[in-house]
Amino acid sequence: MKTEILVSKNSLILFRVMLSGIFLVASFSHLLNLQKTLLRIEQARFKGIAHFFGEPKIMVIASGIVMLIAGFSLLIGYKTKWAAILLCAVLIPITLTIQVGQITTLGPLFKNIAILGGLLFFILNDFNYNIKTNNL
Repeated sequence: MKTEILVSKNSLILFRVMLSGIFLVASFSHLLNLQKTLLRIEQARFKGIAHFFGEPKIMVIASGIVMLIAGFSLLIGYKTKWAAILLCAVLIPITLTIQVGQITTLGPLFKNIAILGGLLFFILNDFNYNIKTNNL
C-alpha cells in the first residue's frame, strides 16, 4: 500500500540545504585540520573501528572528500539519494568511533543519530514518485 503525503516543496529544499551544511563544514575540517581530526581519533575509546577501515590519515582525507562532494550534491539536489547513501557510509563509522565512547556527552551522539535520520529520509523517499509536493 502506498501512502501519499502532501508536503511543501520549499520545506524539502530547506531540509536538504540545511542538512547538507554540516557535511560541508565537516569536510573542510577534515581536510584543513587533518592533525586535529587524527588526534580525536587516537583519543577515542573505539579508535579500533577507524583503524579497521584502514590508515586513519587516508580515511580522514577520503571522508573529507566524500563529505565535500556528496554534501554539495545534497545541497543542490543532484542525485540526492546517492549523496545521502554516501554520507551515511561516512557518518556511521565516524559516529561509532568518536561519539559512542563518549558516554558523558550524549548530545553529539544524538546529533549524529538525528542527522542519520535526515539522511534516511532522503534515502527512503523517492521524490519523483512517492511524495507529491505542494508549493505552500
